[in-house]
Amino acid sequence: RERIKSMFYHAYNSYLENAYPYDELRPLTCDGQDTWGSFSLTLIDALDTLLVLGNKTEFRRVASVLQDNINFDSDVNASVFETNIRVVGGLLSAHLLSKAAGMELEAGWPCSGPLLRMAEEAARRLLPAFHTPTGMPYGTVNLLRGVNPAETPVTCTAGVGTFILEFATLSRLTGDPVFEKVARKALRELWKTRSDIGLVGNHIDVFSSKWVAQDAGIGAGVDSYFEYLVKGAILLQDEELHSMFLEYDKAIRNYTKFDDWYFWVHMHKGTVSMPVFQSLEAFWPGLQSLIGDLDSAMKTFLNYYTVWKQFGGLPEFYSIPQGYSVEKREGYPLRPELIESAMYLYRATADPTLLQLGRDVVESIEKISRVDCGFATVKDVRDHKLDNRMESFFLAETVKYLYLLFDPDNFLHNDGSHFDMVSGPHGDCVLGAGGYIFNTEAHPLDPAALHCCSRAQAERWEIEEILSGKTEPPKSQTSEEMHEQTERIVLQDKKKRKTPVLSCPSQPFSSKLSILGQVFSTPKT
Repeated sequence: RERIKSMFYHAYNSYLENAYPYDELRPLTCDGQDTWGSFSLTLIDALDTLLVLGNKTEFRRVASVLQDNINFDSDVNASVFETNIRVVGGLLSAHLLSKAAGMELEAGWPCSGPLLRMAEEAARRLLPAFHTPTGMPYGTVNLLRGVNPAETPVTCTAGVGTFILEFATLSRLTGDPVFEKVARKALRELWKTRSDIGLVGNHIDVFSSKWVAQDAGIGAGVDSYFEYLVKGAILLQDEELHSMFLEYDKAIRNYTKFDDWYFWVHMHKGTVSMPVFQSLEAFWPGLQSLIGDLDSAMKTFLNYYTVWKQFGGLPEFYSIPQGYSVEKREGYPLRPELIESAMYLYRATADPTLLQLGRDVVESIEKISRVDCGFATVKDVRDHKLDNRMESFFLAETVKYLYLLFDPDNFLHNDGSHFDMVSGPHGDCVLGAGGYIFNTEAHPLDPAALHCCSRAQAERWEIEEILSGKTEPPKSQTSEEMHEQTERIVLQDKKKRKTPVLSCPSQPFSSKLSILGQVFSTPKT
């Protein structure tokens, strides 16, 4: 744990000294570069990791710096997907962790606050991307001018389906339903495009809903779509998202799974198109642990672990039949996915093999990637040559998941045994009781805060109705009311369908979270 903390500060201090205010550090030349929109991205991405490591003082300093210096009124083209998961997600997480960091809170927190307003402003700059005939978003937007008229309508599946965590959180905290509404519409439109065998492809035309790339799998271009269906179901206690994932999971197991590996197949035929393992797929065992499928998760994880031990890292593409890296895909940019799965699975099983993986990762990264100015991407896992880049997710995800793997008493692992009571203008709320949901950039979201703010808004509107004598709520509805009134996707006849575990309103909050798996429980010793 202390070695991991030292790794973080070597990378973090190198960024501050050599690269700030640029987005990322270039560790071989000890300077910086803008990559995703000139947001000082590494600083945003690393902010909640500071608190995970216990550094409240630096968290408060950086939060203040971001409030004073970040400006989204900028004429830059930004990735809608990356801006959402890194910037919006990072600011939302920092906002919800403000009390734990000892920041001065304004009245109405967690339903208001400067970091929340920054997250909302960033998200509003992304909304023009959703103005398509289908509601599925473009991949790129200009933060000042909106979508370029010449922008391609083709985007990846994950670029359509990876918004519900951040956007629903924004809607529930601020009371503005527009964010959750566009995220849900995109998910539903994507759901309609499934093939007859229940699979989705890799790239889609957001105007015509036609699939441009028809390879189906769980890796690059698709991965976080499935992740957000599961995590969105938990965060929002949402039956619809849960049912969607279960249907996909069935098709994935039927057509892409071979000996606990997952191949790429044709989305319409189910025939194998690429028998490769992509490093981004290593998140899957962790996701399986969230739905309680631990046996399958461990078998797949151990397959992936053998690849790590072969190279001291995961190549971007690995040929399963040949047992070797794929040409021109030999790099390892210090990705977190295998470590992420190890953290989830260790919380669920306490299997010491997972700690061994963690030790191997620390040893490999220290030996191969450490340079004077941070940690460098591995250009080729075969000879361990380095590339001049340190992606912001190294501090946001890789180091964070490593640290959490070796820190069983971290506040993010809270099992509900302790919590905070917050007195706001609309009553008392329980916060920080555990069950944190990590977005795909490892920014933790406290589900209790969503309940707190949604409840306050619903109660306020109910009082307004009584005072005004209206029988219907005002036009500005809660995201929950909006969701109920929107046409739902019915997977099977309601009369025949058993009530799923995610929709039991009589259960305590902590109990509902634990139903999907043991990941939020204290490991047995």
